[in-house]
Amino acid sequence: MTAKTVYSGTTHNVGGPEGSTRSADGFLDLQFSDPHPAAENFFGAAWSGCFMGALGLAAAQKKIRLPEAPSVDATIDLLMENGAFFLRAKLDVTVPGVDIEVARELVEIAHDICPYSKATRNNIDVEVNVLEPAYA
Repeated sequence: MTAKTVYSGTTHNVGGPEGSTRSADGFLDLQFSDPHPAAENFFGAAWSGCFMGALGLAAAQKKIRLPEAPSVDATIDLLMENGAFFLRAKLDVTVPGVDIEVARELVEIAHDICPYSKATRNNIDVEVNVLEPAYA
C-alpha cells in the first residue's frame, strides 16, 4: 500500500541577526533574530492546530457534535541536561459544551490520531491535560 500525501509544507529558514522563515506558498513570511524561540513557538502552534483537527475527527468518529470550538494551549520547553538539548511538551485542551468525561475520551482519541502526537510519542515527555472551560 502506498501512502497518499494529503498536504506538504515547505519552508526556508535563514539564520543570523536578519533571520527569517518563509513558506514556499508565502503563507508564512517572518523575520526573527533568534531562531530557537521561534522554533518552539512554531512547533507548539503546528502541534496544537493539528491536535484540534484530530479532536474534530475524534468527535465525528464518535458522532459527537462539538457545540463550541475547542482550544489547545501548547507549551514547548527547550531543556538542556548534561550538555544535550531536548524538548518537553504540555497540551492544555478545552472542549467547551461537552461533558468533561466525554472531553477526556475525545482528547485521548485525538492524541492517538494526531501526527504530531505520534511523532513525539516515546521521544519526548508529553503532558496532555483536559481543562474545564472558564466561563465569565
